[in-house]
Amino acid sequence: MSDRPPAPEPLPHPVVDNHCHLDIARHGDDDPLPVEEALAAAAAVGVRRVVQIGCDLPGARWAVEAAATYDALVAGVALHPNEAPLLADLDAAMAEIEALAGAHDKVRAVGETGLDHFRTGEEGRAVQEEAFRRHVDLAKRLDKTLVIHDRDAHDDVLRVLDEEGVPDRWVMHCFSGDADLARRCLDRGGYLSFAGTVTFKNAQPLRDALVVTPPDRLLVETDAPYLTPVPHRGRTNASYLVPLTVRAMAEVRGDDLEELCAALDHATEEAFGGAW
Repeated sequence: MSDRPPAPEPLPHPVVDNHCHLDIARHGDDDPLPVEEALAAAAAVGVRRVVQIGCDLPGARWAVEAAATYDALVAGVALHPNEAPLLADLDAAMAEIEALAGAHDKVRAVGETGLDHFRTGEEGRAVQEEAFRRHVDLAKRLDKTLVIHDRDAHDDVLRVLDEEGVPDRWVMHCFSGDADLARRCLDRGGYLSFAGTVTFKNAQPLRDALVVTPPDRLLVETDAPYLTPVPHRGRTNASYLVPLTVRAMAEVRGDDLEELCAALDHATEEAFGGAW
């Protein structure tokens, strides 16, 4: 593969990469890492479990099959907010997502769904919001964890959640707000998941949010193959690089590394409905 950073020092306690796209190749790579290789590399540094997220119908089908095949994986299935406005038949697509969400007990999440005002313009936002509402309803009916994508849409995401009612378990994937937004999400019972972006030089508001998030509501992710942490920003991300983000989180928070890892591991199990 073309652009793989070296493995970091292993963590002192296992953690979970709670948001990964093992089926997606980053631009510049010929193919994604083979699943067995990706999971072995992650396990070698203490990242022993991964939540594989599907963002469209082919990706959701792949996620369900992968979770059924590999002990280390569970799956989330949904129509990404930028995918929903492109569909010719949202009803049919949502029907398949519902079927996939109930297809196997290792499908733990409905997501990633939500709102994206960066890539989707005004013309697609009504469909995007309709799809988000339907995913919220699905998560509640099937007792799945709701995984939310929020890009430049903080207030509208919270408005929809308030109007629809939050599920018992919901995660703000790749949290991108400040301390105020963190508190607003925490007040609604959310889990906040931090990615490699927390290591970026210009991300002080995000680090402020990290500090105010209690350990029982704190998760870590890659969003691989994207959002690679410093010092490898711009290169291909993968679950084995989670230790870079966790160490940065511990430093920002002033936490003992092993204690933070244990808290992240436990919070992720709680967020996704128990151990696997």
